[in-house]
Amino acid sequence: MSPTIEIYDTTLRDGTQGHGITFSVADKLRIAERLDAFGVAYVEGGWPGSNPRDIEFFDEAKRRTFARAKLAAFGSTRRKGVRAEDDDQVRLLIDAATAVVTIFGKTSLLHVREVLQTSREENLAMIADTVRFLKSHGRFVVYDAEHCFDGFTEDREYAMATLRAAEDAGADVVTLCDTNGGSLPGDVAAITRLACEALRVRVGIHTHDDIGLGVANALAAVEAGATHVQGTINGFGERTGNCNLISVIPNLHFKLKKPCVPVESLPTLTELSQFVDETANLRPNPRLPWVGAAAFSHKGGTHVNAVQKVLRSYEHIDPSAVGNTRHVLVSDLAGRSNIVMKARELGIDLTSDTPHLRTMLKRIKELEHRGYEFEAADGSLSLLIRRALRNAAPPFTVDAYHVSMRSDGKASVCEATVKVSVGGGTAHTVADGDGPVNALDAALRSALVTFYPALQSVRLTDYKVRIIDSRSGTAAVTRVLIESTDGAAEWGTIGVSENIIEASLEALVDSLEYALVRAGDRPS
Repeated sequence: MSPTIEIYDTTLRDGTQGHGITFSVADKLRIAERLDAFGVAYVEGGWPGSNPRDIEFFDEAKRRTFARAKLAAFGSTRRKGVRAEDDDQVRLLIDAATAVVTIFGKTSLLHVREVLQTSREENLAMIADTVRFLKSHGRFVVYDAEHCFDGFTEDREYAMATLRAAEDAGADVVTLCDTNGGSLPGDVAAITRLACEALRVRVGIHTHDDIGLGVANALAAVEAGATHVQGTINGFGERTGNCNLISVIPNLHFKLKKPCVPVESLPTLTELSQFVDETANLRPNPRLPWVGAAAFSHKGGTHVNAVQKVLRSYEHIDPSAVGNTRHVLVSDLAGRSNIVMKARELGIDLTSDTPHLRTMLKRIKELEHRGYEFEAADGSLSLLIRRALRNAAPPFTVDAYHVSMRSDGKASVCEATVKVSVGGGTAHTVADGDGPVNALDAALRSALVTFYPALQSVRLTDYKVRIIDSRSGTAAVTRVLIESTDGAAEWGTIGVSENIIEASLEALVDSLEYALVRAGDRPS
């Protein structure tokens, strides 16, 4: 099924205007290549007239071959009173040597009068002259009608005249932009419908998310006749962001039945979202629709019980269709179905008839009441279930530990001493570290690795501390969450105590014990 909607990605320009978003030239090239492989129709690389980085990007991009996407350079109409061929910014758009050039112009009379400080006629000439010049150089031209919906509200006749000026000069696409992001879907649909009826060229939509309706407005425009949708991956962009293509794409395909990317790309949607987040050095948002870790998570006991029987009872689509996975969470809201499904997810054979199931549920709820939280601590939860099922002795115990700090006046070093028992043997080790947890981890691992060589491959990847009740001041209960890996998988473990060192040690012990469960290890 061939795409009926064009996807125009502007992550590399609009996205970089978002707070905390920065891409190097190498980053931009990697993202462009990934978007091309995914199958979007256009990738906007940046504004070559605005900064040296974008000029370098387009120079590098000339040496790359894109199989599916057309690369676009972005700029503005010519300056007032200057011929298009004499405008340096417009010349740089030609020098970028892209097949597609996108320019924006003013639709709103407020902007014509107060921002450009020019006449109505000159603004129309600026639009037409620039489009005509770019077309004379063989470019495919996308005209972005900035502040379009505000312009229609102010003066519908003039706003339409700006769109016709672009069309008459040869623009291939006229995009209606909700630049302030404050429009409502009904208004967007009505104005888009007017534009589609009045224009012969393809009509596009470019929305922002200032009132949380960026995606809804884009879909409303498509239902009104727009066939070109602009946005960014994960909704990156200025202020609260742009229309999120990661939500738009599956909504177009699965809900509106309008293909927009190759069907075979849809199961890689989650991977694309995470790749762009990682390239931007951001942690993926777990609550993103469709692709977030929580998008197909089930926590309430009633929900999990229903999902166990009929998946579609609480899922609008199979998560694998967009490359996501189902998660069952266990908490004080859980029922027995949660534990059964979660145990199976963790590789533990559990049924609703398993003895001690009620005991497990009661224990989990007691621990959650004390401050434990197992949603991100699969390692600790797995151990809790296994201990209840098997009532086996732990593979090791920590008999004693001590943490201290010493300083030579220039630098401080933490020292940890740990004594462990393994079967009939013991080990007593000392280790230094950059902090108490680092020192404890080093001492504990050193004590155990003689008995369990598999622990040599285990390392900590993250350490989080949460004060549960800040009203208690320094006596508050502390929750510590540790993430670990053995190179093949990652897991989380948790510890809770009024003493942050004790909470950290509890999470460390669970981390190493779970690593032994994974390895099926026995003391040597």
